[in-house]
Amino acid sequence: MDPNPGVPFSKIPEIPLSSGGKIPVLGFGTASDPPVKAETTKRAVLDAIEVGYRHFDTAALYYTEEPLGEAIAEAIEKGLIKSREELFITSKLWCSDGHEDCVLPALHKTLKNLKMEYIDLYLIHWPVSAKAGIYEYPIKKEDFRPMDYKSVWAAMEECHRLGLTKAIGVSNFSCKKLADVLATATIPPAVNQVEVNPVWQQKKLIEFCKGNGILVEAYAALGSVGTFYGTNRVMESDTLKEIAKARGKTVAQVCLRWAHEQGIAVVVKSFNKERMTQNLEIFDWALSNEESQKIAEIPQSRACLGKDYTSEYGPFKNIEEVWDGEL
Repeated sequence: MDPNPGVPFSKIPEIPLSSGGKIPVLGFGTASDPPVKAETTKRAVLDAIEVGYRHFDTAALYYTEEPLGEAIAEAIEKGLIKSREELFITSKLWCSDGHEDCVLPALHKTLKNLKMEYIDLYLIHWPVSAKAGIYEYPIKKEDFRPMDYKSVWAAMEECHRLGLTKAIGVSNFSCKKLADVLATATIPPAVNQVEVNPVWQQKKLIEFCKGNGILVEAYAALGSVGTFYGTNRVMESDTLKEIAKARGKTVAQVCLRWAHEQGIAVVVKSFNKERMTQNLEIFDWALSNEESQKIAEIPQSRACLGKDYTSEYGPFKNIEEVWDGEL
């Protein structure tokens, strides 16, 4: 008998990655804005494992690596899962570690926090570096540094070769910045984690990534309203509300189903157990062509503008430079 009372893992589709292995389509995010207590994160992760999530997303900046690791250890102890191998774990390299000689030590620290020998995916969190040794957000304007994509990516590749991460990728990279990485990469990025939702559909970027064997993974799939960024245009969209009502679904389910039909992976965060379960209930139905067309016609605007990664001192003086005009 399956000890998992929620959605069986086999029912969550997986997508093959270019570097080998597979990523569960739906991941559970642990970033909280504003931050929450470690115990709250730990409880939420345990609940998520109980209802069926097997893909967990964390980052050095979120300060959720330790509670995630503790929750996983407890889940194994309780028999909710048999071993860590049943899970797909992602973490991210923060800007202040975005230097050739800082990448490997940063991953070692992440593994120590998680109490793991490896993670499944390691991402460069943003395409900009900051003064080494300082973990803070927002980053002081004078502390930004240009990222040397060639040397930082080479260090990411070394992490992969050492078996400390099974796949490597990036986050918040435009088509141009991805092309810069691809120009010197021996191992191409397996994933680009970016904002994708019905009000910011990223068609050009998804097409570029697919053409280069890179999987797009969505964050802010429901708009992600928070202190620093986010939008209520997703959850308050009349189009999405109309489709949800007609189908007897939640707006969140419509958004997640739409994202799944784009052939991408999604990280979604809810610490409410009922909503966690609802968010998994997207795999036994499909949007009609008419519904998909209505969503395609929703006016587009980016919510995560990346203003906090701009500085009068550079390297990105404005958001156009952060996204290379992809606004």
